[in-house]
Amino acid sequence: MIRLLARKEFRCLFAAPSTWWMLALLQFIFAWFFLARLDDYLLVQAQLAQSGNAPGATISIAAPLANVLSIVLMMLIPLFTMRLIAEERRNQTWILLSTAPISSLHIVLGKFLGLLALLSLIIVACGLMMCAIALGTHVDVGLIASNVLGVWLLAASYAALGLYFSALTRQPIVAAFGALAVSLGLWMLEMSNGMVRVLSPTVHFQALNSGLINSSDLVYFGLFIGAFLGLTLYHIRRERGGAR
Repeated sequence: MIRLLARKEFRCLFAAPSTWWMLALLQFIFAWFFLARLDDYLLVQAQLAQSGNAPGATISIAAPLANVLSIVLMMLIPLFTMRLIAEERRNQTWILLSTAPISSLHIVLGKFLGLLALLSLIIVACGLMMCAIALGTHVDVGLIASNVLGVWLLAASYAALGLYFSALTRQPIVAAFGALAVSLGLWMLEMSNGMVRVLSPTVHFQALNSGLINSSDLVYFGLFIGAFLGLTLYHIRRERGGAR
């Protein structure tokens, strides 16, 4: 049942004209930044070659691209998540799903995995663009893999956060702005000092962005995703009168 719901959500998201506009915008921004970083690297490549410990093309091009992708996804994902539940409530199709003999857990996971499948396609496409630099120079495959993993975990975190806000209201715009506001607030925590800084998802992404895969960062993302999916599940169960 989870697979069927995920497939339905993926098809609905992929069939929406707004999705294609957002995908086109994302690819344009990413391609423009990729070519700009590549041009900058080629301009200084001769000077870097004379240095004994010069950064390679992967660090100079791929890692910054992943950083840009993480910021763009933070702003775009609320526009996807607002459609998952809030828009169904506004269109009065949510009542059909909420009264169906389907467990609340299946509904939450189906919608989350459907969106995550779409986001995974975006991340893979951008990852392939990073790998395109292998056509002209040596690339650090491990660093690219670490960045792709980091962006994927960050996207999954924002998707879980946005799904929760989408479950709280019947107004898609309210859900999108609420998720975006919290995402920006968590992003700004990176600039703070002390223990509160570790609550920011981007702090844990930065380690993966530099090629370091730490178990603490993976645990953080797992807890973050699990917490917001759990809150969404709790809210939907309460709305359905305690139905499983």
